[in-house]
Amino acid sequence: MTFYRGFVAASLALATLGACSSRSEDPNLMNIAAAQRGPDEFSILPTEPLQAPPDFQTLPPPTPGGSNLVDQNPQAEAIEALGGRSGAAQGGGVPAADSALGAHVARYGTSDEIRQQLAAEDLEHRRRNNGRILERLFGANVYHRAYRDQELDREAELERWRQAGARTPTAPPPDAP
Repeated sequence: MTFYRGFVAASLALATLGACSSRSEDPNLMNIAAAQRGPDEFSILPTEPLQAPPDFQTLPPPTPGGSNLVDQNPQAEAIEALGGRSGAAQGGGVPAADSALGAHVARYGTSDEIRQQLAAEDLEHRRRNNGRILERLFGANVYHRAYRDQELDREAELERWRQAGARTPTAPPPDAP
């Protein structure tokens, strides 16, 4: 009986130490998926069929991240496929047609460090919501619970916009299953 109590006490001590040590500088809320290395579905691009160049001796050197003979400008093609203007991919600031929108958005000021500020706030939020000791010990996935208060109810939001009279042409019709 004494051995059993000692074993339980040692197990609890190790579990407590293990749970405390898993609180890292950069908390990982998706503990289950962290060990898996799956494909990145956003890196798969439906390209045009491959074409052989007219002369293999005059091929340019490869440029990682650059254009190729088949997909000259994949970002512009994606923008056009989603209903945008391909010229928007060129950058160069805010187009004149959107200057009023840009002024309205910036009416309360802008911050050049917004990305760094959001990253720091998110890191703090993840530290606060890194799960309980047993969740950290067993690698439970606490991501969805940590961000639940920031989740958008898409059906309720769609209904709110429809009630306001906004057109929602890309959303499924109200009576769709």
